[in-house]
Amino acid sequence: MKTNIYLVRHAHSTYTPDELSRPLSVEGKQEAIRVASKLQNEKIDLVYASPYKRAMETVQGIADNIGKSILVEEGFKERTLAESPVENFKLAIRKVWEDYDFRYDGGESNHMAQERGIQALLKVLEKHEGKNIVVGTHGNLMVLMMNYFNHAYDFKFWQELEMPDIYKLSFEQDRLIHVKRIWL
Repeated sequence: MKTNIYLVRHAHSTYTPDELSRPLSVEGKQEAIRVASKLQNEKIDLVYASPYKRAMETVQGIADNIGKSILVEEGFKERTLAESPVENFKLAIRKVWEDYDFRYDGGESNHMAQERGIQALLKVLEKHEGKNIVVGTHGNLMVLMMNYFNHAYDFKFWQELEMPDIYKLSFEQDRLIHVKRIWL
């Protein structure tokens, strides 16, 4: 029985140092409306999201469309790069992608973040087999989860993601059988 997971990278957000409460920008709120509209005909059964406000706001319209609440899953939150802000984000993110075991003080390595995301994803797949499920998440974690199944989803792929972006992953049990980008 096929299960479809729609990984939704959150829309544009207004930067604040508070990762948990960072909201969507005015532009991001318009993009979230487009995301909900785009997925309206996909027969979505459930909506999960990271506990971060920007991820939940991005998929709220989908949950509203199907008349269900968002199920918050800690495992889908963005990877913690470091305990405190890094001096050069581009260099820091490249370094963790080059060495999957490297981590900054207080941060998660790629392997750590990937394991957390995959455990959450596998739990959702097992619990909701045969369903169409939206997962509101973040770019880095989204690509790490996809990379677990296929190494073609790498740092370069992450760099080319849009904000928001949607990828439909089709599974038979826990085996990835197809990936399709849903163009906005």
